[in-house]
Amino acid sequence: MAAVTVDDILADLPLGFATLVLRPASASPAIERFLIVDAEDETSDAAAAFVLLIGVRGRSALPALRRLLKKSPPPVVAVKGSREELSEAEELLRDAGTGLLLVDPGADWDRLLSIAKDRIQPPSYQREVLTLLEEDLFAIAQTTARLTSSHVVIEDAANKVLAYSTVSNDIDELRKASILARRGPRKYELLLKDLGAYRELHGTRLPVRVPARPQDGLRERVAITLFAGDRIMGYIWLQETGAGFGPDVDHVLKGSAARTSAELIRYRNQQSVHMREDRVARILSGPEEAAASAHSEKLPAERPAALILVGMSEADAQADDAALKHGELANLASIHAAAYKASAVVGQFKGDTAVIIPGLQSAAAEPGLRSLAESIIKDARKHLGISPFAAVGPVVPDLLSIHSVTGLTEALLSCVGQAGDTSVGTVDGFEGEILFREAVRNFSTSTFRHRSLSRLLREDGELAETLRAYFDASLDVAVCARRMQLHKNTVYYRISKASRVTGLDFSNPRDALVALLHVQAWTGTPSNKLSGRK
Repeated sequence: MAAVTVDDILADLPLGFATLVLRPASASPAIERFLIVDAEDETSDAAAAFVLLIGVRGRSALPALRRLLKKSPPPVVAVKGSREELSEAEELLRDAGTGLLLVDPGADWDRLLSIAKDRIQPPSYQREVLTLLEEDLFAIAQTTARLTSSHVVIEDAANKVLAYSTVSNDIDELRKASILARRGPRKYELLLKDLGAYRELHGTRLPVRVPARPQDGLRERVAITLFAGDRIMGYIWLQETGAGFGPDVDHVLKGSAARTSAELIRYRNQQSVHMREDRVARILSGPEEAAASAHSEKLPAERPAALILVGMSEADAQADDAALKHGELANLASIHAAAYKASAVVGQFKGDTAVIIPGLQSAAAEPGLRSLAESIIKDARKHLGISPFAAVGPVVPDLLSIHSVTGLTEALLSCVGQAGDTSVGTVDGFEGEILFREAVRNFSTSTFRHRSLSRLLREDGELAETLRAYFDASLDVAVCARRMQLHKNTVYYRISKASRVTGLDFSNPRDALVALLHVQAWTGTPSNKLSGRK
């Protein structure tokens, strides 16, 4: 591991955050790791560690310091309190050769821990994988907290805290202590065992409710166990923050558990950081890659599958925090998708969020898939403050065929994004629009054009705009005149002139189609009119 000195850490601390009142006996002792110790800990080995002593301050820290120094004195200990309160502790540490970092009582332990972690980084492969895992788990915790209006903590099977949502003033003291120490305090664990919470959690894969205990300073909780087969990998704990739990908390928590379990399993398998591939892109690239992914990820390849694409509005995509919102949207979608089907695969695809749902029971799954997409859109609007939209692609016979509907689903997403009056679409609702857009794209790739109409669109802006408005109004002169704020006779005159100049009869469906394709290629934006969209 990389070794740093006390001064390295002090250099990163904000002014007034902490003061080194006692230097270590060694001029520059090597610090190889950080260690969080609570007042009741009797087993910590603090050798070569930067120690944060939490849960006590001032003179009350003396018993914990004596226990710590008896086993293996650390280079430096950080304690909250004033110098007067810690005068005895200072003498105790001086005799042991340990330095004392006096932390301002109002300072945030999380801030100090973050600074220490940035300095003390083991440059190992294991740490690199663990960093990716922590990023994923913290994102899941934060998204779950938003969806449930609660505080979220993810623990491993030994009650070590792996991740948690943003800390607020609404968490109780025991939960705060477990976050700072990165494990559940023994008092808290014993209390939950006495309440029978763990016994109930180990016997079910469903969420378990733990009533509030005001006498112990505990708020109401909901928890779920993280399983890998029959093996318990950890727990997710939700603590209510004032308004109580919503009616969909169980649904969200089950989805979070499925997603978290998948991340923990991937980490346990020590999947190489450099070998992590975009599973969505692999599955959608063709049958061979889809078969390989299905084999390695244990996905049901023989049963029906479907693709859902979720896009963001142009304004959201151009915002300063667009990259962050993309990630948050994918996390939100993954939780909903995992609740719908544990084997769902979620990731980025060409700038949009892709949700692949394998292992469907039948090809008649569209209503359920649409409901899933609507839930994602609803919660993304509510919790992320964005305006997303979704395309539910056709159900295919098996996962190896899903690449065949990728282009169609992309075209559908484009249609939904410009529709304005709906946020979730299926092919049935946009068949005409998709075909019309495809016709315009094919026409745009051709070099042959109607010469007189092309000349008119290039050289007579007034007639060109009138033709565009005329087609947008579905060949209704009155509607066209109203939108252009012109008299109807003026519109009649311009349309007649365009017909004379081009030799096209716009009341003839064939001539109207030719003119419409030219106008759409000229504007560069396919119209929703005359496209057969329901």
